[in-house]
Amino acid sequence: MNLKNSALAVVMLGLIVIAYFSFKIYAIMLVPNTAFNSKEAYIFISTGATYSDVRSDIEPLLLDIEKFDALAKQKKYNINVKAGRYRIARDMTNNDIINSLRSQNLAVTVAFNNQHSLGLLAQRISNQVEADSLSLMGVFTDSLFLSSNAFSKESALAMYLPNSYEFFWNTSAKKIRSKLQKAYNIFWTSNRKQKAKAMGLTPVEVSILAAIVQEESKELTEQPRIAGVYMNRLKNNWALQADPTLKFAAYQTKAYKNKVIKRVLNKHKKIESPYNTYIHTGLPPGLIAMPDLSAIDAVLNFESHSYFYFAADPSRPGFHRFAKTLYAHNANARRYQNYLNRQGIRK
Repeated sequence: MNLKNSALAVVMLGLIVIAYFSFKIYAIMLVPNTAFNSKEAYIFISTGATYSDVRSDIEPLLLDIEKFDALAKQKKYNINVKAGRYRIARDMTNNDIINSLRSQNLAVTVAFNNQHSLGLLAQRISNQVEADSLSLMGVFTDSLFLSSNAFSKESALAMYLPNSYEFFWNTSAKKIRSKLQKAYNIFWTSNRKQKAKAMGLTPVEVSILAAIVQEESKELTEQPRIAGVYMNRLKNNWALQADPTLKFAAYQTKAYKNKVIKRVLNKHKKIESPYNTYIHTGLPPGLIAMPDLSAIDAVLNFESHSYFYFAADPSRPGFHRFAKTLYAHNANARRYQNYLNRQGIRK
């Protein structure tokens, strides 16, 4: 009888021990361990981060960091940290969280448009990924890369087409550049290249002109007509005399730093700059802005006509009056100048 009681006691003790450890495992692995009330939270793990770094970042999101530590050690996550952007949903268990951190690096959508320089583009992208603006600028302006791909530092902005792109948050600067270059090559189909060649322009030169056209007018229906004016001037070896290039040239000088030019004046036409298309014939050496894809296509599909001039139309903001002769253009220009005077816009 005593033997039976002893055996029963051993069995009961064993069951208690098993239940205890089962509960501990359950508590560590399968009990929700998030401390936030929102639907989800995200953690960003930098390249080269250690488990200690991850622990510091994730601790405010958890109810019990020690239980997380125990499972991380058991699953060897503490010696296998991976960089990236990870989602932690409300009421996730430690097991769910660690599985996410091990294998569910999420992409980020990187969007940009209307960046007026490589520096601004690098800053814009760096705000959305791990790579900083200096590393991005380094690959954007790499002389070997530029020369091997028929770009210069002045024209390099043409390669970066405004759009939305998906990257892993920890994608390197070089891989970001490679993906953007691939998008550029895909955009420039054989059909687009043939159109550019028929115009006597390279794809980069089309983008240079598209930037000017877009700065002249944001009206998509009018851009092909404006492009046609500039094509007429180029074909006849006229100076483009594009006011947006004067603004760009002025903004490169100390006198116009942090200023906005609302009215182009004769003094702006005298600024010595390769971007001053009143002084220099042909296209400027680089882009004055980042053209939308629609502006590039507007140039490639420019309207064939006999207009050589255009001036802003005060009766239709955003649109222009076009003219075939200087006499007609001067009348249109005076109409707009009088409008600016009435508005008190002098510079």
